[in-house]
Amino acid sequence: MIGHGTCHCGAVAFEVELENGLGDLKRCNCSLCRRKGAIMAFAPVERLRIVKGAQMLTLYQWNTRVAKHYFCKICGIYTHHQRRSNPAQVGFNVACLEGTDPLALTDIGLVDGASQSLQD
Repeated sequence: MIGHGTCHCGAVAFEVELENGLGDLKRCNCSLCRRKGAIMAFAPVERLRIVKGAQMLTLYQWNTRVAKHYFCKICGIYTHHQRRSNPAQVGFNVACLEGTDPLALTDIGLVDGASQSLQD
């Protein structure tokens, strides 16, 4: 299954190959994620492709500066990030996917980033 996603203003578009649908949904309670409030799913880094607006993404890094968090420069929406705990994997904002209602999603797990000594 291929998921198609965009930021709010449409300047950034991505595709993500989903082997098992959305699979294991997560929220994180680290200082960044609890503020952005996104529900995330994960995929191998090579399975997420920016198909429009790569130049419109801005990068935010903090703490160890290993994780790479990407946001649209125009509307500020978080689209995806490359993880510190597993750099071969990306987390992406499920609410950016076409046809997905994040308020209808259930069974969302927690990544306890607040308790990790080195957070994503």
